Amino acid sequence: MAFDPIISLLLGGAGLLIGTLSSLLGVGGGIFVVPLLTLTGLVGTVQEAAGTSLVAITFTSLSAAIAYARRHAIAYRVGLTLMPASLLGAWAGARLTSVIDSRWLAVAFGALLLYPIFMMLRGKTTSEVGEGHVGTAEGVRLYGIGAAIGLAAGVASGLLGIGSGTIMVPSLALFLGLDILSAIATSLFVMVPSSAFGGLTHYLAGNVHLELAIPLIVGTMVGAQLGPRLGERIPRRRLRQLFGVILLYAAVNMVLKAVG
Repeated sequence: MAFDPIISLLLGGAGLLIGTLSSLLGVGGGIFVVPLLTLTGLVGTVQEAAGTSLVAITFTSLSAAIAYARRHAIAYRVGLTLMPASLLGAWAGARLTSVIDSRWLAVAFGALLLYPIFMMLRGKTTSEVGEGHVGTAEGVRLYGIGAAIGLAAGVASGLLGIGSGTIMVPSLALFLGLDILSAIATSLFVMVPSSAFGGLTHYLAGNVHLELAIPLIVGTMVGAQLGPRLGERIPRRRLRQLFGVILLYAAVNMVLKAVG
């Protein structure tokens, strides 16, 4: 579609809100951007919505990761452990879309999310969830669990078109003992190369609308600087519960798409 200043202004405003929420919760923003583009009819296919979204998410994640890096909230050792597996998973997930019926996998992933949703909505405390000091896992356990989390998040992203943060944030908090804020920051850090890889793949396939992506990028990059500031002011328990609500939305949306 041709450039429209009104639509660009509205997308910029939506991007500001999406960028704030995404950086606050570590989910990238695809669960908001894809429905926005498809339900408003701005794109013709879900693939175009996903491609345009991934390009915007790349810059959102980068902006938010920089903001969290300034606050020393990123667990770099954990993030670097997850990155290769996440990229491999994203590639494998994209390849599997032509082999596996993703509808049933979407239902399965939605069911698997029930436990972290339940834990997050209860706003579990550090001792109850096992959330503690950044990077409490060591040695083989760190690399093994980290690789598994990265692979699962990457496959979910590539196969189902959901943000890897949906899987990564609760997994980092529940299985590796990261503080919720550090889990969010690390998830966004890992998301930069994986979303860039996915965005480039979609761009080469002709699934990216730059006239829509650019105003989204501007809005989300500004919003991505606001989320970390809000995260420092919101109590950890409330932050977990807020993420639980977003996770519940993502799970329900995934299942409805699969059975619809």
